[in-house]
Amino acid sequence: MMEKIENAPGFIAALDQSGGSTPRALEVYGIGREAYSDENEMFALIHQMRTRIMMSPSFASGKIIGAILFEKTMTGMAGDKPVPLLLRDLDIAAFLKVDQGLEKRADGVQLMKPVPTLGGLLERASASGMAGTKMRSLIHAASRSGIEAVVRQQFDHARRILDHGLLPIIEPEVHLGSSDRELCDLLLVDELHAQLETIPSGQKVILKLSLPARPNSYAALIDHPRTARVAALSGGYSRDAACAELARNQGMIASFSRALLQDLRCSMSDAEFDSTLARAIDEIYAASTRKPEVV
Repeated sequence: MMEKIENAPGFIAALDQSGGSTPRALEVYGIGREAYSDENEMFALIHQMRTRIMMSPSFASGKIIGAILFEKTMTGMAGDKPVPLLLRDLDIAAFLKVDQGLEKRADGVQLMKPVPTLGGLLERASASGMAGTKMRSLIHAASRSGIEAVVRQQFDHARRILDHGLLPIIEPEVHLGSSDRELCDLLLVDELHAQLETIPSGQKVILKLSLPARPNSYAALIDHPRTARVAALSGGYSRDAACAELARNQGMIASFSRALLQDLRCSMSDAEFDSTLARAIDEIYAASTRKPEVV
């Protein structure tokens, strides 16, 4: 599985919408807030959406090499199989979202909230057959000290995750609305490079980053021996825009959520649902694997 994650053509599907982003994801899917009365009903509906995606024939096309899951998805069923087992049977690596959301903005960034249950969560993830984890922070401004704090926190957690035999996806997102995105990217690359040097030989991480303001800004990170893969989040981009930006970045693959799911609707027939998903998968796969020649 590690060989496939590092080298196979394809991309990572992000199916890890949590409490804050779930209502909007359901609305786009065609399910309004009036359809559920509490959090349990809301998560049951988003689980139905996720399992419909994972059980669609196009999801098993071989173009998806990994899928990021919310904790309730990891413990849920897809038909008659636990979700991690379904993904394993599809030869898709499963990653668990382990962060518990973001702190309030300070020094130009939002750090992750403490995760006091991380040890137990990692043990359950490993026992469930997960390949790795994912954690997200958010960078709003080009504050060197803030970005340093974000990256240091991410790698502190990543070393614990590696100790459990899991592959961490590190996601220090740069907000697309930042007025100094390019400088944020430069500072982030410096800090990531410094922290990658602290990872023991023979171990690797995946970096999930915002599409850079200047194409190919992450080349040094892609080539680093402690980097398994560099993936792009779609952020606020539509799929067309996200794929166009991604195609300009050599060696970078997608890890899209909204851009993958934006055209799916609960009212679709199974055939229509699968064909719509297949079209999205094909477009994202192409942007992840077919890069223009560098002149």
